[in-house]
Amino acid sequence: MKRSTIYLILVLIWAVPVLASHFFVMEAEDAQTPVDSAPAVLFCQFIPSIAEQFIGLPFIFGGRPEQTGSTDNSWLFYSIYTGAASRAGLIYKAFMPMDLLLANTHSIEADDIQNGDLIVLDNDLAAMVYQVDPDGRMYFIYTSEKRGEVTIFNSDNIVYHAYWLEHFNGFFRINEDMLVPARPR
Repeated sequence: MKRSTIYLILVLIWAVPVLASHFFVMEAEDAQTPVDSAPAVLFCQFIPSIAEQFIGLPFIFGGRPEQTGSTDNSWLFYSIYTGAASRAGLIYKAFMPMDLLLANTHSIEADDIQNGDLIVLDNDLAAMVYQVDPDGRMYFIYTSEKRGEVTIFNSDNIVYHAYWLEHFNGFFRINEDMLVPARPR
């Protein structure tokens, strides 16, 4: 066999799988492209992928994920909102301690829950709804002091029924003025 033929075979052995993998990655990215590209809709659609990055992060009061690799609830929610807003072409207003964040929300009905909403207890402990399935199952994320890390649970979990609903204050959504359009570059 000639050297040029051998090189051609080696290139094909390398190139076909590489090109095929790029095709499947592009196809998967296209499948995940949101249908509605309104910034507010995109913001909600990006919440799950941003939130899941923080699962298991250690709890430290005042911890900032980007700087300390740890977090508390205020910084967790800020980081999720900021990341989703950035990907949606928006800017999340600013970091706020939990009491100020909750002061910048409004109550919503349980049948209107969407990604990014908060479930708040009577002691102001909050968890973020980071994903809502088509069947209505909700997935929550929050920083658990007791577990010492960012943890998740869903609305089918016994803890949701025995603790969260037992101490339930309401579902809340951040006010519209908490998100502003990013300036064009």
